[in-house]
Amino acid sequence: MRAREHGSANGYSLSSKPDQVSAPATQLTRFAFFADFFLYPVAAAAFIVLALAVDPHRWLASLASIGAGVAFWTFAEYLLHRYVLHHVKWVKKQHDVHHHDQKALVGTPTWFSFLIFLAFVTMPALLMSTLEVAAGFTAGMMLGYLWYVTAHYGIHHWRIRSSAYMVRLRCRHALHHNFDNLGNFGVTSGFWDYLFRTNLSHRRDEDRP
Repeated sequence: MRAREHGSANGYSLSSKPDQVSAPATQLTRFAFFADFFLYPVAAAAFIVLALAVDPHRWLASLASIGAGVAFWTFAEYLLHRYVLHHVKWVKKQHDVHHHDQKALVGTPTWFSFLIFLAFVTMPALLMSTLEVAAGFTAGMMLGYLWYVTAHYGIHHWRIRSSAYMVRLRCRHALHHNFDNLGNFGVTSGFWDYLFRTNLSHRRDEDRP
C-alpha cells in the first residue's frame, strides 16, 4: 500500500523539503513517470523469449546471461548513482530535486533510458558475444533496472511494515539522503558500498556537519 505521509528510518528522516527548490522543468507527468513499470517487464520478457528461441539447446547459457545481467546491474546502479547522479552537472541538478523533494516525479524518461539500454548494453553485448547471450544479458539488466525503480519508488512512497528486505533498504537509503554524496549509493544492494568503502552506518552520525 502506498503512503502519502513521510516517515523516518531509525531516526533518519525521509521527509521532503519542497521549500528549498522549485519544481524542475524535467519533472515528469504521472504517465511518463510510471511508464517504466509497464515497458520494462514487456521488454525484458521479449528479450528472454528471444534468448531462448535463438538456440533452444543453449538455454543454460541464456539463463546464465540473464543472471549475469541482473548481477551486473547492481554494479552499474552503484556507478551511475555515485559518479553520474551526484557529479554530472545537468543530471546532478535533477537528482538534487529528488533529494530535496522526495515525492517529486523526476527521473529519466522511459524512451531515453530504453535507448541507453540498446546503445550501451545490447549493442556492445552483441559485438562481444552471441545473440542469445546478448539478449539474455540485456533482459537481466532490464530486470535489474526494474527491480531498482520499484525498490526506490517503494522506499519513498510505500508504508513498509512486513518486508525485512525493504525495511533494510529504506534504512540504508535514508542514510544516503541524510549524508548526500558520502555513501550508500547502492539502492537495491549494499555489496558495492561495502566493497568500495562507501557504506554508511548509523555511527556516521557523529561526523555529520
